[in-house]
Amino acid sequence: MTETVTNAVAQRDNSPATMITTYKADLAQVMPSHVKPDQWVRLAVGVIRRDPKLAQAAANNPAAFMGALMDAAQKGLTPGTPEFYLTPRKRKGRLEVQGITGWQGLVELMHRAGAISSVVAEVVHEHDQFRYVPGRMDRPEHEIDWDAPDRGRMRLVYAYAVMKDGAVSKVVVLNRAQIDKIKAQSDGADSDFSPWRKWEESMWLKSAVRQLAKWIPTSSEYRREQLRAAQEVAAEQRHSAAPEPPPAGVDATTGEVVDEVIEGEIVDDWPPTATPPDSH
Repeated sequence: MTETVTNAVAQRDNSPATMITTYKADLAQVMPSHVKPDQWVRLAVGVIRRDPKLAQAAANNPAAFMGALMDAAQKGLTPGTPEFYLTPRKRKGRLEVQGITGWQGLVELMHRAGAISSVVAEVVHEHDQFRYVPGRMDRPEHEIDWDAPDRGRMRLVYAYAVMKDGAVSKVVVLNRAQIDKIKAQSDGADSDFSPWRKWEESMWLKSAVRQLAKWIPTSSEYRREQLRAAQEVAAEQRHSAAPEPPPAGVDATTGEVVDEVIEGEIVDDWPPTATPPDSH
């Protein structure tokens, strides 16, 4: 469907706001059930109308613009926000729109999977106090002097999640050299429109959260585990609720003793007090 929509866009009205409203039904069809299409579309239109350069980039390549919107819609993230950036990016000499999932969007997707209760992600500056010893500490100790006029340049970034059972996930810590390597591999990192230039701290946070995401169960994994656990509990409850079989010779319904020779016949007098009649 995404390919059909983006191809059709190139042959229709190039007004970005019009494109969004025209394809509202197609966008809504791929959104998760918790997203409200009307509100989502209004926010997307507002972003385009407030940024003339972004609107021009969208008009230059409508298919790329709609592709970015479809990506945001499928993930259930709001475009033009820290969840999902819409940025002009120069390709073949002209601007077009590129969609980029922000670190807050990654955190939202982690929460939606259902396994975590919170995510902590912070940048450590030179004048901060930071200590973390893997294997001996379940999470970092990070102290910030909030009154300091300058915390210094960014030197580390870390992220971890607290699971719903209270356990702490793997702690991801990246230093400046690792961040520089990630940045060098990013497409258009040196562009004037790159989020690495406009929102450098956010990109540091995204780098750490993205690494953390590898250690957090996805929606399907978590749901499979929840289903398996629920099935095991149900099976255990069925087993524990099953009544013990009655002793031999006792009726399971009434609890009375049954004659073992004639099945189902109730013996009124037990134990027998008289000698059975002679069978001859």
